Amino acid sequence: MPEHEHNHKHSHEHKHRKSVINRLARIEGHVRGVKQMAMDERDCSDILLQIAAVRKALDNTAKLILEDHLETCLVDAVHQGNEQKVLEDIKKSLNNFIR
Repeated sequence: MPEHEHNHKHSHEHKHRKSVINRLARIEGHVRGVKQMAMDERDCSDILLQIAAVRKALDNTAKLILEDHLETCLVDAVHQGNEQKVLEDIKKSLNNFIR
């Protein structure tokens, strides 16, 4: 993780944080299951189907994180009169998510 990301601290609570953590734990378990399927030489189409499910779960989790970002970080910045920072944050978030 780049150093500037380590220094980023939040002064507010994200309402979806627990849900995000729970989703990531489920995804982690799902990925382990897919790995086991590959080790067990399961059918390739079944493995690909499970990979697609993991990708969808990751995308949905990322959307929830982005929603939190919009509802908390960016709203706070607007209230503090940092509209330019808001636009930069939105662009950065979208560029990180959609590559």
